[in-house]
Amino acid sequence: MVKTLNIPLTGRRRPGPPPVAGTVRRGTAPYSLALVAAAFTLAQLAFVRPGMGLGWDETVYVSQVGGHAPAAFFSAPRARGVPLLVAPIASWSSSTALLRIYLALLSGLGLFLALRAWRGLFPTRVLAAAGALFATLWVTLFYGPQAMPNFWVAIGVLAGTGYFLRAQADRSARTALWGVGASVALMAWMRPMDAVWAILPLLGLLVGVRRWRHPRLLLALVAGLVAGAGEWVIEAYVSYGGLGQRLSDASRIQGGLGWHIAVGDQLRSLGGRSLCRPCTGAMPNPAVTAWWYALPLLAVLALVLALRARRATAMLVPLACAGSAAFPYLFLIGYAAPRFLLPAYALLAIPVADALFRLVTATSGAWRAVAVTLVTLGLAGHLAIQYVVLERTVHRTTAAHHGWARTAADLHRLGVRPPCLLTGYEAVPIAFYAGCSSVATGGHNANTTASAIRQAARRQPVAVLATPDGRPPAYAHGWARHQAGGVPVFVGPSAARAR
Repeated sequence: MVKTLNIPLTGRRRPGPPPVAGTVRRGTAPYSLALVAAAFTLAQLAFVRPGMGLGWDETVYVSQVGGHAPAAFFSAPRARGVPLLVAPIASWSSSTALLRIYLALLSGLGLFLALRAWRGLFPTRVLAAAGALFATLWVTLFYGPQAMPNFWVAIGVLAGTGYFLRAQADRSARTALWGVGASVALMAWMRPMDAVWAILPLLGLLVGVRRWRHPRLLLALVAGLVAGAGEWVIEAYVSYGGLGQRLSDASRIQGGLGWHIAVGDQLRSLGGRSLCRPCTGAMPNPAVTAWWYALPLLAVLALVLALRARRATAMLVPLACAGSAAFPYLFLIGYAAPRFLLPAYALLAIPVADALFRLVTATSGAWRAVAVTLVTLGLAGHLAIQYVVLERTVHRTTAAHHGWARTAADLHRLGVRPPCLLTGYEAVPIAFYAGCSSVATGGHNANTTASAIRQAARRQPVAVLATPDGRPPAYAHGWARHQAGGVPVFVGPSAARAR
Protein backbone atom coordinates (compact mmCIF):
# COMPACT_ATOMS: atom_id res chain seq x y z
CA MET A 1 0.00 0.00 0.00
CA VAL A 2 1.12 3.57 -0.63
CA LYS A 3 2.74 4.97 2.48
CA THR A 4 1.40 8.07 4.14
CA LEU A 5 3.49 11.09 4.91
CA ASN A 6 5.48 10.87 8.11
CA ILE A 7 5.73 14.38 9.50
CA PRO A 8 8.96 14.62 11.50
CA LEU A 9 8.92 16.03 15.01
CA THR A 10 11.36 18.79 14.13
CA GLY A 11 11.08 22.53 13.93
CA ARG A 12 13.33 22.95 10.89
CA ARG A 13 11.98 25.02 8.05
CA ARG A 14 11.34 23.23 4.79
CA PRO A 15 12.01 24.97 1.49
CA GLY A 16 8.87 23.73 -0.24
CA PRO A 17 5.44 22.18 0.23
CA PRO A 18 5.06 18.87 2.04
CA PRO A 19 5.67 15.85 -0.13
CA VAL A 20 2.57 14.17 -1.42
CA ALA A 21 2.01 10.63 -0.20
CA GLY A 22 3.56 8.05 -2.43
CA THR A 23 2.90 8.50 -6.11
CA VAL A 24 -0.51 10.11 -5.76
CA ARG A 25 -0.77 13.19 -7.92
CA ARG A 26 -2.25 16.22 -6.21
CA GLY A 27 -4.17 17.15 -9.34
CA THR A 28 -6.17 13.94 -9.25
CA ALA A 29 -7.14 14.25 -5.61
CA PRO A 30 -10.16 16.55 -5.81
CA TYR A 31 -12.15 14.35 -8.20
CA SER A 32 -12.71 11.35 -5.96
CA LEU A 33 -13.27 13.63 -2.96
CA ALA A 34 -15.77 15.67 -4.95
CA LEU A 35 -17.57 12.47 -5.90
CA VAL A 36 -17.88 11.48 -2.24
CA ALA A 37 -19.15 14.96 -1.32
CA ALA A 38 -21.68 14.95 -4.16
CA ALA A 39 -22.96 11.51 -3.14
CA PHE A 40 -23.28 12.78 0.44
CA THR A 41 -25.41 15.71 -0.72
CA LEU A 42 -27.65 13.50 -2.85
CA ALA A 43 -28.06 10.97 -0.02
CA GLN A 44 -29.23 13.74 2.31
CA LEU A 45 -31.84 14.92 -0.16
CA ALA A 46 -33.00 11.34 -0.79
CA PHE A 47 -33.13 9.98 2.75
CA VAL A 48 -33.60 13.07 4.95
CA ARG A 49 -36.49 14.48 3.04
CA PRO A 50 -36.59 18.30 2.72
CA GLY A 51 -40.20 18.35 3.96
CA MET A 52 -39.28 16.94 7.38
CA GLY A 53 -39.99 20.23 9.14
CA LEU A 54 -37.84 22.04 11.67
CA GLY A 55 -36.91 20.59 15.05
CA TRP A 56 -37.00 22.32 18.44
CA ASP A 57 -33.44 23.69 18.37
CA GLU A 58 -33.73 24.54 14.70
CA THR A 59 -36.75 26.76 15.35
CA VAL A 60 -34.72 28.67 17.95
CA TYR A 61 -31.85 29.26 15.54
CA VAL A 62 -33.96 30.05 12.47
CA SER A 63 -36.25 32.41 14.39
CA GLN A 64 -33.26 34.65 15.17
CA VAL A 65 -32.97 35.71 11.52
CA GLY A 66 -36.27 34.68 9.91
CA GLY A 67 -39.47 36.66 9.61
CA HIS A 68 -41.86 33.74 10.10
CA ALA A 69 -42.02 34.10 13.89
CA PRO A 70 -40.52 36.33 16.61
CA ALA A 71 -37.09 35.33 17.87
CA ALA A 72 -37.25 32.59 20.50
CA PHE A 73 -35.37 32.81 23.80
CA PHE A 74 -31.65 32.28 23.16
CA SER A 75 -30.23 30.37 26.13
CA ALA A 76 -26.67 30.72 27.43
CA PRO A 77 -25.02 27.68 25.73
CA ARG A 78 -26.13 28.67 22.23
CA ALA A 79 -23.96 30.58 19.78
CA ARG A 80 -24.86 32.73 16.78
CA GLY A 81 -23.10 30.63 14.17
CA VAL A 82 -26.13 28.68 12.99
CA PRO A 83 -28.40 31.75 12.63
CA LEU A 84 -25.73 33.39 10.46
CA LEU A 85 -25.31 30.16 8.50
CA VAL A 86 -29.01 29.96 7.63
CA ALA A 87 -29.53 33.72 7.17
CA PRO A 88 -28.99 33.68 3.37
CA ILE A 89 -32.20 31.62 3.04
CA ALA A 90 -34.16 32.11 6.26
CA SER A 91 -33.97 35.90 6.13
CA TRP A 92 -36.23 36.03 3.08
CA SER A 93 -37.97 32.63 2.81
CA SER A 94 -39.95 30.52 5.26
CA SER A 95 -39.60 27.40 3.08
CA THR A 96 -38.17 24.53 5.11
CA ALA A 97 -37.56 22.52 1.93
CA LEU A 98 -35.47 25.31 0.42
CA LEU A 99 -33.48 25.63 3.63
CA ARG A 100 -32.81 21.88 3.71
CA ILE A 101 -31.59 21.87 0.10
CA TYR A 102 -29.32 24.83 0.80
CA LEU A 103 -27.83 23.14 3.89
CA ALA A 104 -27.39 19.82 2.07
CA LEU A 105 -25.44 21.54 -0.70
CA LEU A 106 -23.40 23.51 1.82
CA SER A 107 -22.60 20.43 3.92
CA GLY A 108 -21.43 18.55 0.84
CA LEU A 109 -19.12 21.43 -0.02
CA GLY A 110 -17.89 21.55 3.57
CA LEU A 111 -17.03 17.84 3.54
CA PHE A 112 -15.12 18.22 0.28
CA LEU A 113 -13.06 21.15 1.59
CA ALA A 114 -12.35 19.41 4.91
CA LEU A 115 -11.09 16.25 3.19
CA ARG A 116 -9.04 18.29 0.74
CA ALA A 117 -7.24 19.90 3.68
CA TRP A 118 -5.54 16.49 4.21
CA ARG A 119 -4.09 16.20 0.71
CA GLY A 120 -0.50 15.05 0.82
CA LEU A 121 -0.90 13.58 4.29
CA PHE A 122 -2.71 10.40 3.24
CA PRO A 123 -3.35 8.75 -0.12
CA THR A 124 -6.39 10.05 -1.93
CA ARG A 125 -8.16 6.71 -1.73
CA VAL A 126 -7.84 6.75 2.07
CA LEU A 127 -9.30 10.25 2.24
CA ALA A 128 -12.16 9.33 -0.08
CA ALA A 129 -12.90 6.20 1.95
CA ALA A 130 -12.75 8.21 5.18
CA GLY A 131 -15.22 10.71 3.77
CA ALA A 132 -17.52 7.89 2.71
CA LEU A 133 -17.33 6.26 6.16
CA PHE A 134 -18.20 9.51 7.91
CA ALA A 135 -20.85 10.53 5.38
CA THR A 136 -22.74 7.22 5.59
CA LEU A 137 -23.26 7.29 9.36
CA TRP A 138 -26.95 7.85 10.01
CA VAL A 139 -26.18 10.68 12.41
CA THR A 140 -24.08 12.49 9.77
CA LEU A 141 -26.75 12.16 7.11
CA PHE A 142 -29.47 13.18 9.57
CA TYR A 143 -27.77 16.35 10.79
CA GLY A 144 -26.00 17.44 7.60
CA PRO A 145 -29.07 19.29 6.24
CA GLN A 146 -30.27 20.54 9.63
CA ALA A 147 -29.84 24.00 11.13
CA MET A 148 -27.69 22.61 13.94
CA PRO A 149 -24.06 23.34 14.90
CA ASN A 150 -22.50 19.91 15.53
CA PHE A 151 -21.89 18.88 11.92
CA TRP A 152 -20.09 22.16 11.30
CA VAL A 153 -17.91 21.70 14.36
CA ALA A 154 -16.97 18.32 12.86
CA ILE A 155 -16.11 19.91 9.52
CA GLY A 156 -14.06 22.58 11.28
CA VAL A 157 -12.02 20.18 13.38
CA LEU A 158 -11.45 17.81 10.44
CA ALA A 159 -10.20 20.62 8.21
CA GLY A 160 -8.28 22.36 10.99
CA THR A 161 -6.36 19.25 12.01
CA GLY A 162 -5.34 18.56 8.43
CA TYR A 163 -4.18 22.14 7.91
CA PHE A 164 -2.33 22.00 11.23
CA LEU A 165 -0.30 18.97 10.12
CA ARG A 166 0.44 20.57 6.76
CA ALA A 167 1.58 23.79 8.44
CA GLN A 168 3.96 21.76 10.62
CA ALA A 169 5.32 19.90 7.61
CA ASP A 170 5.92 23.10 5.62
CA ARG A 171 6.38 26.18 7.76
CA SER A 172 6.29 28.44 4.73
CA ALA A 173 2.76 27.32 3.73
CA ARG A 174 0.59 30.38 4.28
CA THR A 175 -2.50 28.62 2.93
CA ALA A 176 -2.30 26.05 5.72
CA LEU A 177 -2.03 28.80 8.34
CA TRP A 178 -5.08 30.58 6.98
CA GLY A 179 -6.87 27.23 6.85
CA VAL A 180 -6.14 26.59 10.52
CA GLY A 181 -7.45 30.01 11.52
CA ALA A 182 -10.60 29.75 9.42
CA SER A 183 -11.35 26.20 10.62
CA VAL A 184 -10.98 27.09 14.30
CA ALA A 185 -13.10 30.21 13.76
CA LEU A 186 -15.83 28.05 12.21
CA MET A 187 -15.84 25.74 15.23
CA ALA A 188 -15.91 28.60 17.73
CA TRP A 189 -18.54 30.39 15.68
CA MET A 190 -20.79 27.35 16.09
CA ARG A 191 -19.91 26.12 19.61
CA PRO A 192 -17.11 27.96 21.42
CA MET A 193 -16.54 25.38 24.16
CA ASP A 194 -16.45 22.52 21.65
CA ALA A 195 -13.76 24.43 19.75
CA VAL A 196 -11.66 24.77 22.91
CA TRP A 197 -11.87 21.06 23.69
CA ALA A 198 -11.09 20.08 20.09
CA ILE A 199 -7.91 22.13 19.79
CA LEU A 200 -6.49 21.38 23.25
CA PRO A 201 -4.04 18.74 21.91
CA LEU A 202 -2.88 21.15 19.20
CA LEU A 203 -2.28 23.91 21.73
CA GLY A 204 -0.51 21.42 23.98
CA LEU A 205 1.88 20.41 21.20
CA LEU A 206 2.68 23.99 20.25
CA VAL A 207 3.24 25.13 23.82
CA GLY A 208 4.57 22.04 25.56
CA VAL A 209 6.73 20.29 22.96
CA ARG A 210 9.81 22.26 22.00
CA ARG A 211 10.24 20.67 18.57
CA TRP A 212 6.62 21.55 17.68
CA ARG A 213 6.82 25.23 18.56
CA HIS A 214 5.59 27.31 15.67
CA PRO A 215 4.70 30.90 16.67
CA ARG A 216 2.71 31.68 13.54
CA LEU A 217 0.72 28.48 13.84
CA LEU A 218 -0.02 29.22 17.49
CA LEU A 219 -1.14 32.70 16.47
CA ALA A 220 -3.43 31.20 13.81
CA LEU A 221 -5.06 28.91 16.38
CA VAL A 222 -5.58 31.67 18.93
CA ALA A 223 -6.72 34.20 16.32
CA GLY A 224 -9.27 31.74 14.94
CA LEU A 225 -10.60 31.04 18.41
CA VAL A 226 -10.90 34.76 19.21
CA ALA A 227 -12.50 35.57 15.87
CA GLY A 228 -15.09 32.82 16.22
CA ALA A 229 -15.88 33.17 19.93
CA GLY A 230 -15.51 36.94 20.21
CA GLU A 231 -19.19 37.67 19.60
CA TRP A 232 -20.21 35.00 22.14
CA VAL A 233 -17.97 36.57 24.79
CA ILE A 234 -19.19 40.10 24.05
CA GLU A 235 -22.81 38.92 24.18
CA ALA A 236 -22.07 37.32 27.55
CA TYR A 237 -21.33 40.75 29.02
CA VAL A 238 -24.15 42.50 27.19
CA SER A 239 -26.99 40.01 27.83
CA TYR A 240 -25.96 37.35 30.36
CA GLY A 241 -24.27 39.20 33.21
CA GLY A 242 -20.69 38.45 32.20
CA LEU A 243 -18.63 35.57 30.87
CA GLY A 244 -18.52 33.73 34.19
CA GLN A 245 -22.28 33.98 34.59
CA ARG A 246 -22.89 32.75 31.05
CA LEU A 247 -20.60 29.77 31.57
CA SER A 248 -22.35 29.02 34.86
CA ASP A 249 -25.79 29.26 33.23
CA ALA A 250 -24.65 27.06 30.36
CA SER A 251 -23.41 24.44 32.83
CA ARG A 252 -26.70 24.54 34.75
CA ILE A 253 -28.78 24.17 31.58
CA GLN A 254 -26.70 21.13 30.62
CA GLY A 255 -27.39 19.50 33.95
CA GLY A 256 -24.31 20.73 35.77
CA LEU A 257 -20.97 19.91 34.20
CA GLY A 258 -19.02 17.45 36.32
CA TRP A 259 -17.98 13.83 36.40
CA HIS A 260 -20.78 11.92 34.66
CA ILE A 261 -20.07 8.74 32.74
CA ALA A 262 -22.33 9.08 29.71
CA VAL A 263 -20.87 6.25 27.61
CA GLY A 264 -23.97 4.10 28.16
CA ASP A 265 -26.19 7.06 27.33
CA GLN A 266 -24.39 7.56 24.03
CA LEU A 267 -24.87 3.88 23.22
CA ARG A 268 -28.61 4.15 23.89
CA SER A 269 -28.85 7.19 21.62
CA LEU A 270 -27.41 5.25 18.67
CA GLY A 271 -30.79 3.62 18.13
CA GLY A 272 -32.09 6.88 16.68
CA ARG A 273 -32.83 9.04 19.73
CA SER A 274 -31.99 12.61 18.83
CA LEU A 275 -31.87 13.57 22.52
CA CYS A 276 -31.47 11.08 25.33
CA ARG A 277 -32.43 13.09 28.44
CA PRO A 278 -33.10 11.34 30.70
CA CYS A 279 -31.44 8.41 29.01
CA THR A 280 -33.34 5.37 30.22
CA GLY A 281 -34.61 2.21 28.62
CA ALA A 282 -32.95 -0.80 27.05
CA MET A 283 -29.86 -0.71 24.88
CA PRO A 284 -30.37 -0.93 21.11
CA ASN A 285 -29.88 -4.22 19.32
CA PRO A 286 -26.18 -5.18 19.41
CA ALA A 287 -26.10 -5.03 15.62
CA VAL A 288 -26.89 -1.30 15.86
CA THR A 289 -24.02 -0.55 18.23
CA ALA A 290 -21.41 -2.96 16.82
CA TRP A 291 -19.74 -0.24 14.74
CA TRP A 292 -19.29 1.87 17.85
CA TYR A 293 -17.25 -0.88 19.49
CA ALA A 294 -15.27 -1.49 16.31
CA LEU A 295 -14.36 2.18 15.94
CA PRO A 296 -11.79 2.44 18.77
CA LEU A 297 -10.36 -1.00 17.93
CA LEU A 298 -9.69 0.02 14.33
CA ALA A 299 -8.26 3.34 15.52
CA VAL A 300 -5.82 1.51 17.80
CA LEU A 301 -4.91 -0.84 14.95
CA ALA A 302 -4.22 2.16 12.72
CA LEU A 303 -1.96 3.64 15.37
CA VAL A 304 -0.03 0.37 15.84
CA LEU A 305 0.51 0.05 12.10
CA ALA A 306 1.61 3.67 11.90
CA LEU A 307 4.10 3.21 14.74
CA ARG A 308 5.61 0.17 13.03
CA ALA A 309 5.94 2.16 9.80
CA ARG A 310 7.46 5.13 11.67
CA ARG A 311 4.76 7.51 10.46
CA ALA A 312 2.92 7.98 13.72
CA THR A 313 2.61 11.76 13.78
CA ALA A 314 -0.12 12.07 11.17
CA MET A 315 -2.05 9.37 13.03
CA LEU A 316 -1.54 10.47 16.62
CA VAL A 317 -2.72 14.06 16.14
CA PRO A 318 -6.23 13.31 14.80
CA LEU A 319 -6.65 10.54 17.37
CA ALA A 320 -5.71 12.93 20.19
CA CYS A 321 -8.08 15.62 18.92
CA ALA A 322 -10.87 13.05 18.54
CA GLY A 323 -10.42 11.93 22.12
CA SER A 324 -10.32 15.50 23.40
CA ALA A 325 -13.44 16.50 21.45
CA ALA A 326 -15.36 13.46 22.71
CA PHE A 327 -14.23 13.62 26.34
CA PRO A 328 -16.76 16.17 27.72
CA TYR A 329 -19.68 14.38 26.07
CA LEU A 330 -18.61 10.98 27.35
CA PHE A 331 -17.59 11.93 30.89
CA LEU A 332 -18.79 15.41 31.87
CA ILE A 333 -22.53 15.60 31.13
CA GLY A 334 -25.37 13.43 32.36
CA TYR A 335 -27.24 12.92 29.09
CA ALA A 336 -26.51 12.19 25.46
CA ALA A 337 -27.28 13.03 21.87
CA PRO A 338 -25.61 11.23 18.97
CA ARG A 339 -24.75 14.52 17.25
CA PHE A 340 -22.40 15.47 20.11
CA LEU A 341 -19.77 12.99 18.89
CA LEU A 342 -19.79 14.02 15.23
CA PRO A 343 -16.41 15.82 15.54
CA ALA A 344 -14.83 12.67 16.97
CA TYR A 345 -16.35 10.49 14.24
CA ALA A 346 -15.03 12.82 11.53
CA LEU A 347 -11.47 12.64 12.88
CA LEU A 348 -11.54 8.89 13.51
CA ALA A 349 -12.72 8.21 9.96
CA ILE A 350 -9.25 8.80 8.50
CA PRO A 351 -7.31 6.39 10.77
CA VAL A 352 -10.09 3.81 10.40
CA ALA A 353 -10.04 4.07 6.60
CA ASP A 354 -6.26 3.74 6.61
CA ALA A 355 -6.45 0.64 8.84
CA LEU A 356 -9.05 -0.99 6.60
CA PHE A 357 -6.94 -0.45 3.50
CA ARG A 358 -3.95 -1.94 5.22
CA LEU A 359 -5.97 -4.94 6.35
CA VAL A 360 -6.91 -5.81 2.80
CA THR A 361 -3.48 -5.12 1.29
CA ALA A 362 -1.07 -6.39 3.95
CA THR A 363 -1.38 -10.00 2.88
CA SER A 364 -1.52 -11.87 -0.39
CA GLY A 365 -3.22 -14.88 -1.89
CA ALA A 366 -5.92 -16.63 0.10
CA TRP A 367 -5.47 -14.47 3.20
CA ARG A 368 -6.04 -11.31 1.17
CA ALA A 369 -9.23 -12.80 -0.25
CA VAL A 370 -10.41 -13.58 3.28
CA ALA A 371 -9.60 -10.06 4.47
CA VAL A 372 -11.35 -8.45 1.51
CA THR A 373 -14.41 -10.63 2.01
CA LEU A 374 -14.66 -9.91 5.75
CA VAL A 375 -14.19 -6.15 5.32
CA THR A 376 -16.69 -6.05 2.44
CA LEU A 377 -19.33 -7.98 4.36
CA GLY A 378 -18.74 -5.90 7.47
CA LEU A 379 -19.11 -2.62 5.59
CA ALA A 380 -22.21 -3.85 3.73
CA GLY A 381 -23.89 -4.86 6.98
CA HIS A 382 -22.86 -1.58 8.58
CA LEU A 383 -24.37 0.46 5.74
CA ALA A 384 -27.62 -1.51 5.87
CA ILE A 385 -27.97 -0.92 9.62
CA GLN A 386 -27.19 2.80 9.24
CA TYR A 387 -29.91 3.11 6.61
CA VAL A 388 -32.50 1.32 8.76
CA VAL A 389 -31.78 3.53 11.78
CA LEU A 390 -31.83 6.65 9.60
CA GLU A 391 -35.15 5.75 7.97
CA ARG A 392 -36.82 5.10 11.32
CA THR A 393 -35.41 8.28 12.82
CA VAL A 394 -36.54 10.42 9.89
CA HIS A 395 -40.02 8.88 9.98
CA ARG A 396 -40.42 9.43 13.73
CA THR A 397 -39.02 12.97 13.57
CA THR A 398 -41.20 13.94 10.63
CA ALA A 399 -44.30 12.72 12.45
CA ALA A 400 -43.40 14.78 15.52
CA HIS A 401 -42.80 17.92 13.47
CA HIS A 402 -46.05 17.48 11.58
CA GLY A 403 -47.79 17.13 14.95
CA TRP A 404 -46.49 20.56 15.94
CA ALA A 405 -47.74 21.95 12.63
CA ARG A 406 -51.23 20.50 13.25
CA THR A 407 -51.31 22.03 16.73
CA ALA A 408 -50.34 25.40 15.26
CA ALA A 409 -53.08 25.16 12.62
CA ASP A 410 -55.69 24.33 15.27
CA LEU A 411 -54.51 27.27 17.38
CA HIS A 412 -55.13 29.56 14.42
CA ARG A 413 -58.69 28.24 14.16
CA LEU A 414 -59.13 28.98 17.87
CA GLY A 415 -58.19 32.60 17.29
CA VAL A 416 -54.54 32.36 18.37
CA ARG A 417 -52.98 34.11 15.40
CA PRO A 418 -50.03 36.48 15.05
CA PRO A 419 -49.27 38.60 16.92
CA CYS A 420 -49.79 36.01 19.64
CA LEU A 421 -48.09 34.44 22.64
CA LEU A 422 -47.64 30.80 23.66
CA THR A 423 -46.31 29.25 26.84
CA GLY A 424 -46.25 25.82 28.40
CA TYR A 425 -45.55 22.34 27.03
CA GLU A 426 -43.42 22.41 23.82
CA ALA A 427 -44.28 26.09 23.40
CA VAL A 428 -41.00 26.95 21.64
CA PRO A 429 -41.41 24.87 18.44
CA ILE A 430 -45.21 25.16 18.32
CA ALA A 431 -44.95 28.94 18.66
CA PHE A 432 -42.58 29.01 15.69
CA TYR A 433 -44.98 26.98 13.56
CA ALA A 434 -47.86 29.24 14.63
CA GLY A 435 -45.93 32.46 14.10
CA CYS A 436 -46.22 33.39 17.79
CA SER A 437 -43.80 34.46 20.49
CA SER A 438 -42.88 31.87 23.12
CA VAL A 439 -42.26 32.60 26.79
CA ALA A 440 -41.70 30.61 29.98
CA THR A 441 -41.98 31.43 33.65
CA GLY A 442 -39.57 28.68 34.72
CA GLY A 443 -37.03 26.16 33.49
CA HIS A 444 -34.09 26.73 31.15
CA ASN A 445 -36.00 29.21 28.96
CA ALA A 446 -37.47 31.35 31.75
CA ASN A 447 -37.86 34.87 30.43
CA THR A 448 -41.11 36.27 31.84
CA THR A 449 -43.51 36.26 34.80
CA ALA A 450 -47.09 35.16 35.37
CA SER A 451 -48.09 38.80 35.79
CA ALA A 452 -46.62 39.71 32.40
CA ILE A 453 -48.54 36.86 30.74
CA ARG A 454 -51.81 38.01 32.32
CA GLN A 455 -51.22 41.53 31.04
CA ALA A 456 -50.36 40.24 27.56
CA ALA A 457 -53.61 38.22 27.49
CA ARG A 458 -55.58 41.49 27.67
CA ARG A 459 -53.91 42.85 24.54
CA GLN A 460 -53.32 39.84 22.25
CA PRO A 461 -54.20 36.15 21.82
CA VAL A 462 -52.44 34.04 24.45
CA ALA A 463 -52.59 30.28 24.93
CA VAL A 464 -51.13 27.88 27.48
CA LEU A 465 -50.13 24.43 26.17
CA ALA A 466 -50.51 21.62 28.69
CA THR A 467 -49.54 17.97 28.94
CA PRO A 468 -52.43 15.50 28.39
CA ASP A 469 -53.14 15.31 32.12
CA GLY A 470 -51.98 18.83 32.91
CA ARG A 471 -53.89 21.60 34.59
CA PRO A 472 -53.67 25.29 33.75
CA PRO A 473 -51.41 27.54 35.82
CA ALA A 474 -53.11 29.84 38.33
CA TYR A 475 -53.14 32.82 35.98
CA ALA A 476 -55.06 30.79 33.34
CA HIS A 477 -57.92 29.59 35.58
CA GLY A 478 -61.15 30.40 33.84
CA TRP A 479 -59.63 30.39 30.36
CA ALA A 480 -61.42 28.26 27.78
CA ARG A 481 -60.02 24.73 27.40
CA HIS A 482 -59.66 23.28 23.90
CA GLN A 483 -57.76 20.59 22.02
CA ALA A 484 -55.22 21.64 19.40
CA GLY A 485 -53.58 18.78 17.52
CA GLY A 486 -54.29 16.47 20.44
CA VAL A 487 -52.70 18.90 22.93
CA PRO A 488 -54.86 20.49 25.68
CA VAL A 489 -54.70 24.28 25.40
CA PHE A 490 -56.10 27.05 27.55
CA VAL A 491 -56.96 30.07 25.47
CA GLY A 492 -57.05 33.60 26.87
CA PRO A 493 -60.01 35.97 26.46
CA SER A 494 -58.46 38.01 23.64
CA ALA A 495 -58.19 34.94 21.42
CA ALA A 496 -61.83 34.05 22.08
CA ARG A 497 -62.88 37.52 20.89
CA ALA A 498 -60.68 37.21 17.79
CA ARG A 499 -62.36 33.99 16.56
